[in-house]
Amino acid sequence: MSENIFFAAFFFPSLAAVIIFGMKYAAAILEAKVRLKQDDAYRDIAAKAAASQAETAATLAQVLARLAGLEKVLKEVE
Repeated sequence: MSENIFFAAFFFPSLAAVIIFGMKYAAAILEAKVRLKQDDAYRDIAAKAAASQAETAATLAQVLARLAGLEKVLKEVE
């Protein structure tokens, strides 16, 4: 009977330590996965922003070209 108590006295605290470290390891893995998804989301947002900026620059170039043409017509009318 004393052997069972001796076994339990060392087994259960050791099991608790293994469970605690396992949970910390699982939490670290989960945190890394969440950060990876967040980083991917930020990259997507940055890519969309860059594309939008390029589209805006192209539109602005078109507007400026039209304005230059309009100014040319107005100068000819004067």
